Amino acid sequence: MDFSHNQKTTDLIARLHAFMDEHIYPHEQTYREQVAAMGDDWQPVPIIESLKPRARDAGLWNLFLPDSRLGAGLNNLEYAPLCEIMGRVMWSAEVFNCSAPDTGNMETLERYGSAEQKQQWLAPLLAGEIRSCFAMTEPDVASSDARNIGSTILRDGDDYVINGRKWWSSGSGDPRCELFIFMGKTDPDGTDPYRQQSMILVPRATEGITIKRSLPVFGYDDAPHGHGEIDFENVRVPASNMLLGEGRGFEIAQGRLGPGRIHHCMRLIGLAEVALEKMCRRALARHPFGKPLADQGVTRERIAESRILIDQARLLVLSAADKMDKVGNREARKEIGMIKVAAPNMACRVIDWAIQLHGGGGVANDFGLAYAYAQARTLRLADGPDEVHRDQIARLELKRHQ
Repeated sequence: MDFSHNQKTTDLIARLHAFMDEHIYPHEQTYREQVAAMGDDWQPVPIIESLKPRARDAGLWNLFLPDSRLGAGLNNLEYAPLCEIMGRVMWSAEVFNCSAPDTGNMETLERYGSAEQKQQWLAPLLAGEIRSCFAMTEPDVASSDARNIGSTILRDGDDYVINGRKWWSSGSGDPRCELFIFMGKTDPDGTDPYRQQSMILVPRATEGITIKRSLPVFGYDDAPHGHGEIDFENVRVPASNMLLGEGRGFEIAQGRLGPGRIHHCMRLIGLAEVALEKMCRRALARHPFGKPLADQGVTRERIAESRILIDQARLLVLSAADKMDKVGNREARKEIGMIKVAAPNMACRVIDWAIQLHGGGGVANDFGLAYAYAQARTLRLADGPDEVHRDQIARLELKRHQ
């Protein structure tokens, strides 16, 4: 395996680092102050909106979209180091129009949408003019097994009528959200449980959609990204809003979630790198009991172990990205599952050690570590819990010996 960067990626890395140094890192405090001053956390943050034109002008826009004239045309291996850099500051991906759930939704529309659907929804998403939501998980069933999903999408003449309750619907709290990609059953009684499901495009303004609440994450409201609990009651949309065709929901989900999972893991590596940097600076600056924390054996052990864990996770992610590029998401599903387990657990451990070294400041979020931990811990559940991925990994491994 050769994970060295080609010239295109090397140039983009340098340009992205320069942009982060000039426009992102100096404004981390600005972002916090603006969010605190707005009162309504769900509104667009001014510093992010002011930086988007700069990112577009710098050619750092829609970097995530592979093999497309609409994006940078990077494959997963080429995008990985760029996504990691963005992950160092949790809000920065939106500056480059590379934030979830829009990235996954744009990839879904690019791969599976009709020409009309792309014109109506993909074009404004790529331009950063609107935002979107992915509505799959449900509160009343074990949604880790998507066959359980009970929402319905039933044909009625030239329309489909949608009913169901969703939660952890990413992006629904943003006032710019104008589109839901909704997963439900078009054939609830079908004999093939993997052909019962479909995905359909639902405009946010459609009658019958009620956002019940925004869900907190470990006490954080998680604005302005956020996740909602939403009622869909007799929501009627044209039959032309169906993605790819009835019964293709699982197929679309696998195509969408593979890249989404690896993007999460890439960003987590950047987040863990920042935690390790903070750990090292804190260890050198604090002097309890007459000597710096860096002279404590347990501190050095945790710093060393953090470096090992981060580099292991990075290599595993790059390996998965390489396999996805070469043989596709389905054939790389074991590797995708492996990184989806490894990266969040790695980040949780490294950030936890950083919190411990920062004492009370670590849990008070003065150093951004408490929120970072909440995000990393949540990703042990998002896009499938650890247990489901481990089960699939084990099954695929056992299959080799049958």
